[in-house]
Amino acid sequence: MIADSVSHFIGGRHVRSALLKTFGADDPATGKEYAQVAVGVAADINQAVLAARAALETGPWADMAPSERAAVLNRIADAIDAQADDIADAEALGTGLPIVQARDQAERAAAHFRRAAGLVTARAAADASAGPAHQPGCVVRRPAGVAGLITSWRTPFVAQARPLAPALAAGCTVVLKPDELAPLPAMLLAEIASAAGLPAGVLNVVHGSRHHRAPGTQARDGLIEHPSVTRLWFAGDAADGLQVMADAAAQDKPLQAELAGTSPCLVFADADLDRAADAAAFGAFALNGQRATATSAVLAERPVYDDLVSRLARRAKRIRVGAPSDPSTQIGPLVHAEHLSKVSARVRAAVRDGARMAAGGMRPASLPEGNYFEATVLSDVTPAMRIFAEHVCGPVVRVTPFDTEEEAVCLASAIPDAPATYIWTADRQRAHRIAPALKTADVWVNAHNPRDLRAPSAGPGAGPGAQEGLSLEFYTQSRALLIEPDDMSVPRFGV
Repeated sequence: MIADSVSHFIGGRHVRSALLKTFGADDPATGKEYAQVAVGVAADINQAVLAARAALETGPWADMAPSERAAVLNRIADAIDAQADDIADAEALGTGLPIVQARDQAERAAAHFRRAAGLVTARAAADASAGPAHQPGCVVRRPAGVAGLITSWRTPFVAQARPLAPALAAGCTVVLKPDELAPLPAMLLAEIASAAGLPAGVLNVVHGSRHHRAPGTQARDGLIEHPSVTRLWFAGDAADGLQVMADAAAQDKPLQAELAGTSPCLVFADADLDRAADAAAFGAFALNGQRATATSAVLAERPVYDDLVSRLARRAKRIRVGAPSDPSTQIGPLVHAEHLSKVSARVRAAVRDGARMAAGGMRPASLPEGNYFEATVLSDVTPAMRIFAEHVCGPVVRVTPFDTEEEAVCLASAIPDAPATYIWTADRQRAHRIAPALKTADVWVNAHNPRDLRAPSAGPGAGPGAQEGLSLEFYTQSRALLIEPDDMSVPRFGV
């Protein structure tokens, strides 16, 4: 059931905007408004932080046994699985994600909560046995405080679950500020968590405003600057992320950031070209090409360059663009009309700069309404072109040739803020040589994008201080407690 109004969620209940104002959320498939959303400003953030602080200091969550917190997290995961269809509907309506791909995101979100539940119980067992055998002790961990989470509209439900699960597992209370383009998934997540037994005030949600440059930034800035917020998480575009990093540093607050950008895909002549083309097309076009680690910049070794361009173009022309609710749809509408205009303008500019349109580049003729754009392949892209390193964030892949291994690394390194790199080669030694030279948070070799929740992710693309997506340590303060036996001798000075 999709709500036609979306309010803040503070202290366990739905709350109106402090301004008593709303903004319209538009369906990207039709351009029509589907809900009115509460406008969030600094006053709403303050109310939410006060509720979170009260829940931290007087509520049961921070002092719960790890096993009890884990039980709540597992119930949240079970509820996410049970409501996967509602979650998928909300994501498809708000962001244009194809419904089948949106269902996968609910499954991933549930996995984050289960993983966090397992981590908190395993860590509690390890902490209880800390200290040498002759000197019993333990590690005492306390929640770091109120965590402020600023999340992206890309796959919003899992984007919110990823930082929320470890924050809750650590015993923190949270104020979540979702992107204005994705209000419904955050409301669903808050309601699911509350019904699963999360105490009131532990999770609070404050929306922003559709107009980012005016009151929309008030909620974000209010969260960063609030003195009672002790940990910050940000996921979004690199340009916004750099500003958030600067603001957090000015407040001397620890920050983890997950920045979206263009991810280069290096295809060498000895690669399995069938698999490489499949992976490059999937990485570039899945999730409407709007994923944070999209393989939107393909670098191909000269002997296979023409063949790879042809393969990508053939796949792009066969991709079904259509309504998010249609199970056969592979690419849905882009998230907003303004975003469609930006993507279209960047493609036109690339052609003017000399890129060749191998496939797509237009609105599908059969879809005159909505924010639809064809799967697009641009070839003969050079580093001198603006689009080479530009973060297009849409179903657009550009292909650039290279001649040597060194040139491939140089081209990949010329793409700023790249969150990931993909390498396709049969030469494992080459992969081991290249990987250390690539300044990205993740590197995949002969793989499309498998994610191991246990693996750390750190690098320039992840932002300063970024560690594991499910890092409990970021959200905790710890100290060792060692207790000496009564019969242990103590050194004596001055006797």
